[in-house]
Amino acid sequence: MSGSQDDLRPDLHGLPLRAARVAWVVVALVALAIVFISLPALFAQFTTHCQGAPGVCLERGQLTPEYAQAFREVGIPPRSYAILMVVVDAFSRLVWFAVGALIFLRRSRDPMALLIAFFLVSFGTATFASDGVHALISANPAWRIPGTGMQILGELGAVMFFLLFPGGRFAPRWTRWLAVAFLAFQIPGYFFPNVYSDLYPGNVEGFVFMCLVLGQVGSQIYRYRRVSNPRQRRQTKWVVAGSAVAIFALFGLLTPLFFLPKALGDSSPFVLSLVSTLVPLSMLLIPLSIGVAVLRSGLFDIDVVINRALVYATLTATLVLIYVSGVVGLQRLLSPLFGESNQLAIVASTLAIAALFNPLRRRIQTLIDRRFYRKKYDARRTLEDFSARLRDETDLGQLNVDLLSVVRETVQPEHVSLWLKPEDRKVKR
Repeated sequence: MSGSQDDLRPDLHGLPLRAARVAWVVVALVALAIVFISLPALFAQFTTHCQGAPGVCLERGQLTPEYAQAFREVGIPPRSYAILMVVVDAFSRLVWFAVGALIFLRRSRDPMALLIAFFLVSFGTATFASDGVHALISANPAWRIPGTGMQILGELGAVMFFLLFPGGRFAPRWTRWLAVAFLAFQIPGYFFPNVYSDLYPGNVEGFVFMCLVLGQVGSQIYRYRRVSNPRQRRQTKWVVAGSAVAIFALFGLLTPLFFLPKALGDSSPFVLSLVSTLVPLSMLLIPLSIGVAVLRSGLFDIDVVINRALVYATLTATLVLIYVSGVVGLQRLLSPLFGESNQLAIVASTLAIAALFNPLRRRIQTLIDRRFYRKKYDARRTLEDFSARLRDETDLGQLNVDLLSVVRETVQPEHVSLWLKPEDRKVKR
């Protein structure tokens, strides 16, 4: 299968197009109803204290009694935290919905774009943001069928998206059976939550799930290397870049809560609120990158975006690690002199971060250029060096040699030659 064949899929017309549009509108209306009707139930969930492990509770957006008391001590009622979480949850789900709606309005004749619109609306409002659906079903069991149906539709849309994007065909063809296996594995869990834990000991469920997900990732790699044309590869880069940065940010935000709960959580309500809001907001990079890939991938240089994302994601992770280590370490060193609650460690760590920002950014930029963009980095450096020599070079012969060398290193042509226009010795009067 050649990459260009994927571009020849026909647009929808007539009755199939009208039926698909009506189906999308019905799904969109149900999704919007779930988003708004679930808000009171979500608010009740966020105001209920969680009795589990701190990291698990914060992952669900709930406060433990200790965290609730920490909020009260700084004058913030837990009710305000619940309002913040409800607003962030509604905003993030509506962004998923808005991107899907925009793709539907612009590209509903394209079968692949229509599939993406179904995926974003159902997955982003029900499957990924499952807390709202669970809270709604717990408060009103009549929503079990539409809520569960929307979650299953989101699962179907996600699987089909990763196995078909961007060409719209299974590549290789046997991956259609991978879609059947994944759905057959996932869907029973919506009706029988403990089906796999009761049947199999250990973490067999997680292992099977990861194998099926890796199969989908492998399908995208195969498609990128063997099937996609340059335009489709650019679209794939957008989706991979947005998803990778979102997942990187997710792990970067949640890891300190699991490994340093005392240093971060119990003593800082601000950090708790920041992490709880940044987790769903960072995941919005996934629908936004999909929207750009489908609608506007040709307007931006994706390699520049990936480069900047790598630089600033690495820089942010490094600065957060330095800041947390500095605060914790300095507090332990200075506590015998100034007490446990001294602010000197925070001030010193903040000043250190401000001083290290630009040097670290330059070093990380150079490292990533050398590691991932070696050819472009070398070409840019070669041209910069030649420009510097050009200002001081007076020997025309040496200048010709340098110019040919630069062309060979940067453009890398098969043959290169240089002609100079002979000097016109006639003097016009």
